Amino acid sequence: MEHNIKGKDLTKEPPRSPKTRVGGYVILGRTLDKCRALLGGNIGEYHFDCPLDNMLFGWKGITGDDFKAAVAKGASDDEMAKWVDARGTQKTAEQKEAWCKEKLAFNFNDVPEKREWYAEQLKPLGLEPATTPLFDWLEKDDEVSYQVAV
Repeated sequence: MEHNIKGKDLTKEPPRSPKTRVGGYVILGRTLDKCRALLGGNIGEYHFDCPLDNMLFGWKGITGDDFKAAVAKGASDDEMAKWVDARGTQKTAEQKEAWCKEKLAFNFNDVPEKREWYAEQLKPLGLEPATTPLFDWLEKDDEVSYQVAV
């Protein structure tokens, strides 16, 4: 049985920061916001099952399609965190924390083939590629995008 999915209207407000933890996972809150917006028809310029979402999906060994099917049943944030915990590759609390810390520090400037692209993305926002982790860029981009839109 499918439920009427309620979530953020991403044409009017950004998804949660990728730093926001749900069930101890970074990225999960943002992924849930985008998935619910996709199911609700108001995802705007965002993308679900994108490379960011797949950092989590790939690490846990789950798929975007399976995740979306669970969200479509009306699962809460807490229920989805438990769903992620129970699916794919089992992880200890220590592994989860280490993965979160790694993702919080991830910077495309450290990836030679992405360095130039990353610098181009950050330049309009006045951010320094060498010192701006991915999640900080996404937060700033959301902030600037919605200031302009309002």
